Amino acid sequence: MKNITSSVAIAAATVAAAFQLAAASRKVEMLPGENWWGGANYFGREMPFNAGTRLTIDLTKDGYANQYASLLVSDRGRAIWCDAQARFEFGNGAIAVEGEGTAPVELAETGGTLRDAFRHASKTWFPPSGKMPDALFFSAPQYNTWCELIHFHSERGVLGYAKAMVDNGLPPGVFMLDNTWQAGYGDWRFEASRFSDPKGMVAKLHGMGYKVILWMVPFVSMDSPNYRMFAMGYSPDDSCKRLPTGGLLGVPGKPDDPAPVRWWCGKSALLDFTHPRAREWFKGVCDGLIRDYGVDGFKFDGGHLIFYNKGYETYRPATSGEQVMEYAKFNLMYPLCEYRNAWKFQGQPVVERLHDKKHTWDALRKLIPDLVAGGLLGHSFLCPDMIGGGSASAFLKGSPFDAELFVRSAQVHALCGMMQFSASPWRCLDAKGQQIIRDTVALRQRFAARFVELAAECGRSGEPMVRNLEYCFPGKGYAAIGDEFMLGDFLLVAPVLEKGATSRKVTVPPGEWLADDGQKVTGPAEISVPAPLSRLPHFIRRQPTINRRTTAQPMVASVGEYGVAIRSGRRPLHSLER
Repeated sequence: MKNITSSVAIAAATVAAAFQLAAASRKVEMLPGENWWGGANYFGREMPFNAGTRLTIDLTKDGYANQYASLLVSDRGRAIWCDAQARFEFGNGAIAVEGEGTAPVELAETGGTLRDAFRHASKTWFPPSGKMPDALFFSAPQYNTWCELIHFHSERGVLGYAKAMVDNGLPPGVFMLDNTWQAGYGDWRFEASRFSDPKGMVAKLHGMGYKVILWMVPFVSMDSPNYRMFAMGYSPDDSCKRLPTGGLLGVPGKPDDPAPVRWWCGKSALLDFTHPRAREWFKGVCDGLIRDYGVDGFKFDGGHLIFYNKGYETYRPATSGEQVMEYAKFNLMYPLCEYRNAWKFQGQPVVERLHDKKHTWDALRKLIPDLVAGGLLGHSFLCPDMIGGGSASAFLKGSPFDAELFVRSAQVHALCGMMQFSASPWRCLDAKGQQIIRDTVALRQRFAARFVELAAECGRSGEPMVRNLEYCFPGKGYAAIGDEFMLGDFLLVAPVLEKGATSRKVTVPPGEWLADDGQKVTGPAEISVPAPLSRLPHFIRRQPTINRRTTAQPMVASVGEYGVAIRSGRRPLHSLER
């Protein structure tokens, strides 16, 4: 009897910690003043969802080209989860949720805060791996060749782009060769007419200090030797040899007939990652590129849900989301990789990135809400879009280009934990703008060791690196603030997001803060700060004085009460002016 009583007590305590209910579909009435985040971070600007929200998010049909999961978390400590793709209907102060198939929709009530809701969701439904991505993603900027070389990649162009970055004083980091380094889609050899010595090129990039990753997609051109191998069994190397067929998604009702799938580069066949042959072949390709050319990893693109949701035939029965997840899991074999977007896949040591955004101020204002929303979906390591936007046409000669927008975009990136260049500042900006970029990167590098530490912490805890103020300071009325963010719990960042603005208002949360201009600020407070183009307003939270040494930054002697190292011989944190 005593054992039974103990078991009941333990069960009751568990329920009290997080009261959780499950049903195939569910309607959740919002509590007075309750705010919600989640579903898909494409809708970050619409968040937080509240009693006035009228919106449908249907993850059975679309992933909205970003991160997405059947998860909602609220600032009243509640969480909604479905393991399958779900449809969310917001209206009349309620959330109607219907999961695909028979998967239950679960409601957890922790009785706490947004952070409590997220931590419960992470622990219960997507426990963290305990690992972090390669430290170089956080210790230095990233560089992507897309906006500079577009569809005309060459050995000369790649090396010139890489050299210009280090020659202008930027530290080498992860270097991404984007689309058209290869001979064709599904033909993952360097294009011989444009790359005469790809192995030597990679060695030169390594000599500059970069780690090199290659852009990859799961598409196979339907007039290529590898397509004939999958579809017809013809060996690409021996016309007399016959191979097993299979490994591509099939036309609905015709599993042996590969489906032409429309994507941003035309129509191609699409690898079926439920088929062992597709996985084995793609792994052989990736391993061969590492072995033969010395590359360090890959940027895996093309995992959009809309490519998989047309009812195509698969080797093993799988929903569109499960097919996307099979591709995502393939990434885990390569520690140095970027995966553009994913269904679920939370808590994993993989860098993801927001979808390419336009070169506009409105797109710039989406960065912070989208980053915050992605983090609250469980994607700890989320990189903003490319600096200035990933729309390469904006940087072509004759296109409308806004230098101020480019600089302000770089400032948003600088203290996000990760920043990624694509369009070259040395081509796009004048001397003054170029110097601001150098100073912004120098500012970023002052925090680089702390970024690496935070990434490791988030790998263990599952928490996001980029957080909104409500997450860190619950119940203070900060839920709707979308133009400031916290990096971890120690750094408040308030970039300028309006064209022509030379000052901005900043909400400073409770505590003691050191501003980038050297002033000490006691929160909570609403202050106005000057913000000329050369300034990125940010505030370091006071912490207990500690001593810390790191291998990432051996010159650091100590960390003061504000938790950031001050190295001798460097200009003050607040100095961006010359």
